[in-house]
Amino acid sequence: MDDRGESFVAVRRISQGLERGNTCHSTSAEVVAGSAAWLGRGLSCVCVQGREGDARPSFDLTPAQEECLQRLQSRIDVAYDSSIPDHQEALKALWNAAFPEEQLRGLISEQWKEMGWQGKDPSTDFRNFPKSFQDLLRKQEGDRSVWEYPFAVAGVNITFMLIQMLDLEAVKPRTMVGATFLKFLSENESAFDLLYCITFKLMDHQWLSMRASYMDFNAVMKSTRRQLERELLCEDMSRLEDLPSYGLLAR
Repeated sequence: MDDRGESFVAVRRISQGLERGNTCHSTSAEVVAGSAAWLGRGLSCVCVQGREGDARPSFDLTPAQEECLQRLQSRIDVAYDSSIPDHQEALKALWNAAFPEEQLRGLISEQWKEMGWQGKDPSTDFRNFPKSFQDLLRKQEGDRSVWEYPFAVAGVNITFMLIQMLDLEAVKPRTMVGATFLKFLSENESAFDLLYCITFKLMDHQWLSMRASYMDFNAVMKSTRRQLERELLCEDMSRLEDLPSYGLLAR
């Protein structure tokens, strides 16, 4: 717990832990958890909450934009269900992207801790940019700290931050950032997935730039959000691929 009373999770890197075939294979990371956090025991959410009395602008939607937003909102409302075959296949695809040479012994397995999950039953995906995925998972880029953020829990925090930043649970956007994103979404139904990938890579880039360690995760997330908002509000951005941070991704 930091000096502001916020909880955290940290992972101490073990350099050989993610190398296939290594004898030090049963656990790839040592996890240190704060006393109370989002998802029960995870990184604390760092999204800025507006004050109740703050007035927000409202943006009208075209029918096409409204339909795109409703489809995305329906995805947000879907909880992971291990009895649904599509959910099972998504988890298998995630594992294969992370560890293509190691067989997953079960959808509920201690093996998931190798990816930074604290439990045995994960439910997220990051498969559009396999090279970036591997770089982030294995912490392969830059001069990194001894204590690292847990990959999987960081991804969950990024998802939640984007939902808040883009105001995705509202009937229609109430911020310029949300309205801008909805324009991208109406032109590309995978816009949220792409923005997630961009944000994860940007967060890791900020982590390295700030020479961060586990106590700095909240500050890194706030910095990432500010940078992302600035890029989304640039007038010459006609698609997500035009964002400067898109260039950080590698397939």
